[in-house]
Amino acid sequence: MPAELFRAIGLLPDGPALLGRPIRAPGPGVYMVEQPAPTAVPRIDLSTIGKWIERVPGLRLDGEVPTAKALATRLAGFWLPDQTILYIGSSEHSVGNRVAALAAQALGDRRPHAAGQWLKTLAAAGLRVWWASTAAPEEYEDALLEAFAGGVSPAEAAALYDPELVLPFANLRSTTGRSKRHGITGSVLAEAALPLPPPGHVVVVAPGDADGARAETRGSGTVRRSTRSSPPVRAGANARPVAPRSVRDRPRTVSRLAEPVYISADGLTNLQAELDQLVAVRRPENVGRIRAAKELGDLKENADYHAAREEQSFLEGRIQALEARIRAAVVVAPSGDSSRVSMGSRVTADADGEQMAWTIVGSDESDPAAGRISHASPVGRALLGREIGDVAVVQTPRGEVRYRIVAID
Repeated sequence: MPAELFRAIGLLPDGPALLGRPIRAPGPGVYMVEQPAPTAVPRIDLSTIGKWIERVPGLRLDGEVPTAKALATRLAGFWLPDQTILYIGSSEHSVGNRVAALAAQALGDRRPHAAGQWLKTLAAAGLRVWWASTAAPEEYEDALLEAFAGGVSPAEAAALYDPELVLPFANLRSTTGRSKRHGITGSVLAEAALPLPPPGHVVVVAPGDADGARAETRGSGTVRRSTRSSPPVRAGANARPVAPRSVRDRPRTVSRLAEPVYISADGLTNLQAELDQLVAVRRPENVGRIRAAKELGDLKENADYHAAREEQSFLEGRIQALEARIRAAVVVAPSGDSSRVSMGSRVTADADGEQMAWTIVGSDESDPAAGRISHASPVGRALLGREIGDVAVVQTPRGEVRYRIVAID
């Protein structure tokens, strides 16, 4: 089946080779991992699952610490019993190195290839690799995933835990970033905290005293020590700047939990309506355009295909953003108290004899031109909690503005 799938998208495959054996594929391309024959159920190793849970303390299933059996059952919910292909991937640099990384991956590690680590939960031996070289690996990976999904019967797809996104067992997301809804979080070890770099030594010099600015120091051979923003210099006749640390070596920031999104009931309804429109209408339309563009020929030089893919990336990004905001939404109902400014209040204020009115809303509903200002804006923050007759002071680039509250509705 892998060979036929490669040929269906216009690529000539190499292989098969046993996963774990070196393959000669030094350039970019795509690859597949398959089992020798389809099996009705996955051969998931419960002891391996148990060790995974013990090794990664943050691993959760639907927000709870899972048992090995529960986690194995969830993984089995993504098994396709009539398929042999278990993973489809690509590399922009070296397929051989990428496949070697997949074979070397330890369950729970972030590197070298955590994206395909579900393969490590299987007790099956004899997994094989097929591959093909191409200068457009991402485009052909997308084509392979679509061709794979097209070969899955409706009944087989409907039996999946997440039937909306049909991917090989070990693929967790599409090339556009759309993820399976599997409920498994924290499946890899957290990044080790790196120590903060020591504070730099900053030398403050007078204007004109920068390196080489003074005529008497030019060509004198004097070396002035730079601030931390400049690379250090090795001593010696053939001195060269030492390259700064790579991005990977720099201290990593700690991700924060999503902050609550304060919103009215109408605002939440509008967000949900936009999400439904993107998922039910625009996403299927975009998929149809991608499919039609693929029929035009070579993907690398196919402008229609690339335009459709860019639109797909935008759509999936917007869908993910809307889903995140809806999950974090906190619906704020009007308080009904007209004595104090709160979310939902209609406020009339006077500033130097000029009256203006605003409605205090959440950030997603903000529209200053229509008189709807965010509670997080400078004016919104100054008004919240105030009473009639109070003066709210707002610092602006043009100076201080004082708003006297005239009415609250």
